[in-house]
Amino acid sequence: MDSFLSSVFEFLFKYRPIVFDRGDVVFNPPFPVWVFAVVALGAAGLTVLSYTRARGRLQSIDRGVLIAVRCSLFAVFLFCLSRPMLVLATVVPQENFLGILLDDSRSMQIQDENGASRGAFLREQFGAEGSELLDELADRFKLRLFSFSETTDRVSNADELVFNGTRTRLGPALEHATRELSAVPLAGMVVFTDGADNSDTQLSETILQLRGQGVPVHAVGLGRERFERDIEITRVEVPRYALEGASISADVLMVHSGYGGETVQLTVEDEGRILGTKEVELPREGETLTARIHFNVNDAGPRLLTFNVISEGVAEQVAENNTRDALVDVRTRAKRILYIEGEPRFEIGNLRRAIADDENVEVVNLIITADNKYYRLDVKDENEVLTGFPTTREQLFQYSGIILGSVEASLFTHDQLQMITDFVGDRGGGLLVLGGRHSFAEGGYVGTPVDNVLPVIIDSPVSVDSMPDARLVKVELTPFGRSHPVTQIAATPEDSEARWPELPELSTVNPIFETKPGASTLLVGVSDGLDRQVVMASQRYGKGRSIVLTVQDSWLWQMHADMSVDDLTHETLWRQLLRWLVNDAPDRVFATAAKDRVGPHEPVDIRAELVDSAYLHVNNAQISATATSPSGEEIAVPMQWAVDRDGEYRGSFVPEERGRYDINVEVSTENDSSLTAMSFVQVAEPVEEYFDAEMQESLLRRLVQETGGGFYTPETLGSLPEDVRFTESGATVYEEFDLWDMPVVFLAILALLSGEWGFRRFRGLV
Repeated sequence: MDSFLSSVFEFLFKYRPIVFDRGDVVFNPPFPVWVFAVVALGAAGLTVLSYTRARGRLQSIDRGVLIAVRCSLFAVFLFCLSRPMLVLATVVPQENFLGILLDDSRSMQIQDENGASRGAFLREQFGAEGSELLDELADRFKLRLFSFSETTDRVSNADELVFNGTRTRLGPALEHATRELSAVPLAGMVVFTDGADNSDTQLSETILQLRGQGVPVHAVGLGRERFERDIEITRVEVPRYALEGASISADVLMVHSGYGGETVQLTVEDEGRILGTKEVELPREGETLTARIHFNVNDAGPRLLTFNVISEGVAEQVAENNTRDALVDVRTRAKRILYIEGEPRFEIGNLRRAIADDENVEVVNLIITADNKYYRLDVKDENEVLTGFPTTREQLFQYSGIILGSVEASLFTHDQLQMITDFVGDRGGGLLVLGGRHSFAEGGYVGTPVDNVLPVIIDSPVSVDSMPDARLVKVELTPFGRSHPVTQIAATPEDSEARWPELPELSTVNPIFETKPGASTLLVGVSDGLDRQVVMASQRYGKGRSIVLTVQDSWLWQMHADMSVDDLTHETLWRQLLRWLVNDAPDRVFATAAKDRVGPHEPVDIRAELVDSAYLHVNNAQISATATSPSGEEIAVPMQWAVDRDGEYRGSFVPEERGRYDINVEVSTENDSSLTAMSFVQVAEPVEEYFDAEMQESLLRRLVQETGGGFYTPETLGSLPEDVRFTESGATVYEEFDLWDMPVVFLAILALLSGEWGFRRFRGLV
């Protein structure tokens, strides 16, 4: 209830709303209840009798209204005679303690309290010189002041606060203060904060504890609930891993206040080098914007990428929330792909030429030339795929991706088709299916296990015996494809979008027009008088990804007469497509830190996952981890099998230095002695205090409502000392507050008398 409504309520009902909320209404009449009942019935009977026997101009409606008014008037008098009162518990002065928690985090430095900082307000109210608020609280309670941010400490006054805490841990602060005051009569807790709780603990657990102990919490919300001018990057979504030289995209989520319709510049940097820029027009206020920015990662190793929004004009309320960091591990180890074709095609040779210089992708080509006869290209040794397509999970799962060309499903056994499905779902590999006369429905894949993996819906062909007719299509981008890194075939997204309409037509013999729920379409084929055909689509399946490219001659974008000899469209598209295919395929041992960025002395949790050559989880393995600090110090991190999850091992360490820590995980099993995985974590000052830095009123109101306290702002703070004394916690007494003399009672009597006279005058009865 705001201050105006609260003042009106107090004028009408004599007391403030909190008295009615906390009190119980009781009656203490000077006579027995039966006397009041007899008087009430007698008064009502006489009233009805007098008006029903009255002669003259009274009509039935007049009698009914006058009887109702007169009975209501008698009811008000009887209410007053019954001596109604509110009874509620109040604290005994100077026999109870009151805990006061003062936010000492960095967000208190934000200047949005009428030009002053939030921290200045705290010093003004609870500094050594004191204030009217402090004096009123001290008259009623014994005060204990606490500062809180990452930790909670006792302070004598607010002058000891430095407002440099890197986190606001509201729940632990309340628990600490309540525990310290558990041995004394505690009337409640008062928290002065903006409510930006960014601790790892759940506030719900703290609320349950406080409710169980009967400790009310009052909250004073500091800061504005909505900034006038501010842009914030709320989150950056970027691949955790990427192959060296890959084109990747990042989704940058932004919110703003006061910048609707304005254009800002989004940049991504790597150690000061700008990797990409984009002009972004901000939507109307209150809407979240997702801006996708494309860039290449050409330097191997862990890269700390910085995303920044630059605005012009009026200064922002908080400038620190315009920047977010993201750690990307750029890897150089080549991913291996098995490409199987049912017939010699130009696609094979041109694909090999496209990736010839790519050190991060290796494609093993297996071409079926006749029954049980194969032609192999780019194998690692003489035994690789010697007898054709792998027949065991161990053989197949050594690859990170599979490409199925124009090859019939009948050339695989049912177990091999199921292995392809498991390769995607269980191993987490990538499957790419190309168009051709023996692909999709024309290759007999309808109803096979592979059909389940595909992102498109395939129907049986009209005639499997006849050669499908080729259909020329003009390839176009979909809205999703415009922003996808695979389809960026030019230096900028704008140039790429302009380049696609210039490419020659391609042909397809696989009429595919529908995708499955959850699939994404990047490219479509347009042909006069016919429906738009799916050309490229993808979906997640289990741990992996499946992609389809339904055209059969993408090599024309290299060899067509209209294409320049030095045009790199075909090479660029295939390199990006194959990198996307295998980028997320996990190795046998996988290690990651729970957070990319932590603060100094903040625990780093490490998780490792181990599978065998068939990608089945391995338990009870000997796993060790070593964290190397920026100065070169090595920290041994014990790793223990997490018994609640197969194949998962956990460990933690506490970093002391600022900078990047390299985490190396080594595995020793009976069959493998040199499996390793790397992960990284950046240790730097936390920046969470500047994000979601507006006053979180909803969180604070939830806290006070569930514990029985009240919510205040600096403007309504004057009523806090009086309100805090109404509690059943601590040493209390019961007070009585008379209700018979409330102004609203007098106004009710006056309104009834005036109403009766006005009605009589209106009806001509006077």
